[in-house]
Amino acid sequence: MSKKTVSIIGSGNWGSVIAKIVGKNVIDNPDKFERTVRMWMYEEMVDGQKLTEIVNTKHENVKYLPGVKLSENVVANPDVAETVKGADILIFVLPHQFVRPTCKHMEGHVKKGALAVSLIKGFAITEDGIQLISNMITECIGIDCAVLMGANLAGEVADEQFCETTIGNSDKKKMGKMLNDLFETSYFRCTVIEDIKTVEMCGALKNVVGIGAGIVDGLNYGDNTKAAVIRLGLMEMVEFGKIFFPGCKMETFFESCGVADLVATCHGGRNRMLGEAVVKSDKPIKELEKEILHGQSFQGPLVAKEIYGMLAEKNMLSRFPLFAAIHTICERKMDPRQFIDCLREHPEHV
Repeated sequence: MSKKTVSIIGSGNWGSVIAKIVGKNVIDNPDKFERTVRMWMYEEMVDGQKLTEIVNTKHENVKYLPGVKLSENVVANPDVAETVKGADILIFVLPHQFVRPTCKHMEGHVKKGALAVSLIKGFAITEDGIQLISNMITECIGIDCAVLMGANLAGEVADEQFCETTIGNSDKKKMGKMLNDLFETSYFRCTVIEDIKTVEMCGALKNVVGIGAGIVDGLNYGDNTKAAVIRLGLMEMVEFGKIFFPGCKMETFFESCGVADLVATCHGGRNRMLGEAVVKSDKPIKELEKEILHGQSFQGPLVAKEIYGMLAEKNMLSRFPLFAAIHTICERKMDPRQFIDCLREHPEHV
C-alpha cells in the first residue's frame, strides 16, 4: 500500500492538539504515511506577524495552543485548496458553521478516493431536516467521512494526560488499523466502531448539556444537581437519537464519545464555562465568547439554537425541556434560576 498524505483543515485549540498527535505519528510510521502534514490555518496577525509564519518558524500555535510544541513536519498554510491538494486523509476540525463554505473552496482540489475524518461537533439544519456534518462533507466534496469524538478536553490531551476517544468508520475492517496508526498514542487510546451517526450525534449534543452543567455551577448548586443534569441530558440525547437518527445503537453511548464525553464536558469543558458565565453576567453570548475564548467559538449555543428551531417546528419542545431551557437561557429570554424548575418538572420524573 502506498504511503498516505495527511492534511488538517482547521488550526484552533483542538486542531492544534490533533496536529501535535498526527505530526508525531506520521514520523513514527514512515512506511505508512508521508512525513509532511499540511495544516490549513485562517490567516491572522499576532503581534505584527502572520500566525502561519509563527507556527512554521517557532512550531507553536502561540494564539490557540501556547506553550505546546508541534513537530517540525506540521506546516501551516493559509490556502485551503493548496493544503488539501493530493491528500489521502483530510482531518476536519473547525466550527461546524464554516464547513460548507470551506468545502466550497476545496472543490476541484480533493483527491478521488480520499478519506475525510471529522472532529467537528455540530449539525447542519437543511430544508430536509437535520444533517450530520460527516454527511455534509461527503455531499460537498464527494468522499467518505469518518468521525472522531470522545472525552478529550484539548488542554489535557496537549499535556499528554491519559484519555480515550471513539472513531466511527463505516468500514472498520478496512480502515480501522490505519486510523489507529494515525491517531492513537500511549495517552490517547482509540476505539474504532461502525456506528458513525451515534458517535457524531453525541459529540454535538453533549455541548448543549455542558451549558446546563455550567448554569448549575453558576447558581452555586452542587454535584447532586449536576448529576441530575447529566442524567436528564443523557436521556434527551438518547431520545433525540431514536427520533432523528433511527438505528442508533445504545451501546455506543457507553463508548468514550457518549457518557464519558458528557461527564468530561459537564465538569471541564468550555461550554460549561459559558453556562456559568451566563448566570454570573448579563452580557450576550458573543461578548462572553470574545472574553473567554479570545476568538474561538462556543459550539453549544449554536447547536442548541439549531435543534430548538427544529423541535419547535415539529412541536416537540415538551419532549426535550432541558435542551429547550438551555437555548432560551442563552438567548436571555429565561431567567437562569428557572432552570432548576425545569429539572424538577422534567417528564422523566412523571
